[in-house]
Amino acid sequence: MRTSQLNPSKESRFWGWFFVSAGSIFFVGFLFAAVISKLLPPSDIAIISTIQDDWYYCFLVPLTLPVIVVAVYFHWLSMKMFKHA
Repeated sequence: MRTSQLNPSKESRFWGWFFVSAGSIFFVGFLFAAVISKLLPPSDIAIISTIQDDWYYCFLVPLTLPVIVVAVYFHWLSMKMFKHA
């Protein structure tokens, strides 16, 4: 193995932590918008009230999962056909 694989640079370590942090923040934000905000009592804050009244994101993920399953199946099928062609 090369030493660059064993000892990542500070820049690659920064970008790794950046993407993990950004993904975690987006996940928590989506979880709040889709689930937690619906369980809270009505709010006087305009942004939270708007998020509570919106139902788009509550239906987005459950309706996207079947499409992801079909896409993953076709990806697997095309890789098998390519490998054995």
